Amino acid sequence: MSRPPRPRPRGFTLIELVVALALLGLLAMTALPLAELTRQRSQETELRRALRDLRGALDAWRAAVEAGQIARAPGQSPWPPDLQVLVDGVADQRSPGGGRLVFLRRLPRDPFADPTLPAEATWRLRASDSPAADPRPGRDVFDVRSSSPRVAIDGSLYASW
Repeated sequence: MSRPPRPRPRGFTLIELVVALALLGLLAMTALPLAELTRQRSQETELRRALRDLRGALDAWRAAVEAGQIARAPGQSPWPPDLQVLVDGVADQRSPGGGRLVFLRRLPRDPFADPTLPAEATWRLRASDSPAADPRPGRDVFDVRSSSPRVAIDGSLYASW
């Protein structure tokens, strides 16, 4: 007479659990660098958008000065004195009702800068009278750059964008 088969106990063996945990660990180790790369790429996209918005507002300010919408004294720079004036706005000299020209709704932040700093302090400014090889702040804002010393995914410095 043969014995009836014994029912197998349900559950996993220790070996099966160790193998499953090792596979999960391996997947997590490969996913973390990919998540970091995705985060950096997202910040780079945000930086490009912020630079485009700021530079567009600077160009719009210059165009408004040349069109006579913004008053300036003789010898005064056609560029804004700081970034905050792009948000605060200025009186439109051509508007009969005394309207204001506003160039940005809010001042964008450099996504790679210290998050505790105010938005204006996150950018490196270049004055119109400073050389391109050695950009420095001054009496006006001609251009903006990232203040980050980090290297982008493509190998360039964020400060050179």
